[in-house]
Amino acid sequence: MTHIYYNGKVFTGDENLQQAFVVENKKFIYVGNNEEALKYKDENSKLIDLDEKFVCPGFNDSHMHVLGYGYSLKMINLSRKTSSLEKMKNAIKEYINSNKLRENEWICGRGWNHDYFNDVNRFPTKDDLDEISTEYPICIIRACGHVCVVNSKALELAGINKNTLQIEGGQFDIDENNEPNGIFRENALNLIYNKIPTPDKEDIKNMILKACESLNSYGVTSAQTDDFIVFPGVDYEVIINAYKELANEGNLTVKIYEQAQLAQKEELESFLSKGYTTGVGDDYFKIGPLKLLGDGSLGARTAYLNEPYSDDNSTFGICTYTQEQFDEMVEIAHKNNMQVAIHAIGDKAMDMVVNSIEKGFSEFKCIEKALDKYLRDNHRHGVVHCQLTTSNLLNRFRDLNLHAYVQSIFLDYDINIVEDRIGVDRAKTSYNFNTLFNETTMSNGSDCPVELPNVLNGIYCAVTRKTLDGKGPFLPNQALSVKDAILSFTRNGAYASFEEDIKGDIAVGKAADFVLLSDNLLDIDVDKIKDVKVLNTFLDGRCVYSLS
Repeated sequence: MTHIYYNGKVFTGDENLQQAFVVENKKFIYVGNNEEALKYKDENSKLIDLDEKFVCPGFNDSHMHVLGYGYSLKMINLSRKTSSLEKMKNAIKEYINSNKLRENEWICGRGWNHDYFNDVNRFPTKDDLDEISTEYPICIIRACGHVCVVNSKALELAGINKNTLQIEGGQFDIDENNEPNGIFRENALNLIYNKIPTPDKEDIKNMILKACESLNSYGVTSAQTDDFIVFPGVDYEVIINAYKELANEGNLTVKIYEQAQLAQKEELESFLSKGYTTGVGDDYFKIGPLKLLGDGSLGARTAYLNEPYSDDNSTFGICTYTQEQFDEMVEIAHKNNMQVAIHAIGDKAMDMVVNSIEKGFSEFKCIEKALDKYLRDNHRHGVVHCQLTTSNLLNRFRDLNLHAYVQSIFLDYDINIVEDRIGVDRAKTSYNFNTLFNETTMSNGSDCPVELPNVLNGIYCAVTRKTLDGKGPFLPNQALSVKDAILSFTRNGAYASFEEDIKGDIAVGKAADFVLLSDNLLDIDVDKIKDVKVLNTFLDGRCVYSLS
């Protein structure tokens, strides 16, 4: 059946809006004015009056954690609404008292941020959690996902004590008696996560469904997602099969590009030997880049810096790989036609990542001259987050044509801490999203569940450079135009996954993924963008979310 949408304000990539479009067989077959669109009408057509509503392509979150988001929806919500350590402890106590728990059942929460506590300014410790319970193991994950805190029962079940060795690329904190104090950072998180019971495939499918339902409510129709390490005890084949089964059942309502996190050389080589590499799959589930985790987060002071933190000169942060390991992993991926997307927030971590790519390109060019192989101009390798950049890094991004996966929503929190963490001078070249947008390629995302996958909040932060409550602007010269901010969540996201020819625009021949909004983003006060409502979300022409 042909669906004719008319009398709308249709965004097609510039500020000159169209009126109408026609959908047939899951694709746009016409985009333009009302009169021409209505010529497609026949006895089987369905006409939809858009009533002057704003329509844009379905949003593409270019870096998030779909399965992790679904998992977080099952946890105690310890988000920024938890304004004190005491209130957070009370929320966990209330959960314990309100649920019939099995012996040794793990209690997990996510979303706390000590910078929002109004009673103390520190991480919680096992002693704080022991005040809640020593009967049940408790694990609470910081909003950034780079730190967790556990109680004594969790340490006991995990077998962690003063004799436990530290782990490369991470650490657990100790007290004055050399006993673990319950705080785990970066790679050390798996010392805990490996002990939490793992879900089966049906559990995983249900988590994905819950996440996709939420994503659709924010207008998201495509997600580039890092899922393989959410549950250390679950093989990635289980996760791949869960997605494929949902797609085959017609239940997957977000198109998935898997940012495959394979932490070790042996894992990557095994993955490639099975025939997996970038582009393998279909429009609903496709293998994307090799994802590596290079450092931590700014809020947790685990982002890896060239110089010490300004507000804690005892630390440079944490790097999870050596330069040699980066070089080796990037080379293996590149020569096997696999894209790479590497998490790097601190300037030192980004230097190392870019060095590994640049070194690899130099080597590959030499090989290409001799053997005519490995050179690939359209690599679309990229860096995830790109926060604490320097002028030199920005130039290298441009020269190597690296893709920047940014999260403009991070400004909502980071504006409050960045100058304290790294000083005013280093902050001046940080979060330089306009420079990245114009000098290389850049897409936008949420890193959900670090932040909610609220695209309109992300667009607001990208355009205003303010927090959601109006603080700022921070480096206003780095603001995106509204048009460019929309593109960063649509066309540019499709580019990041080599899919710009099939989606990302309301254009003839592309997938009919689109969103109806309550207001024209190009014609309202930019401070009101965050208040705009998603009315309907369509995937391949099928409505997958309706506000009413």
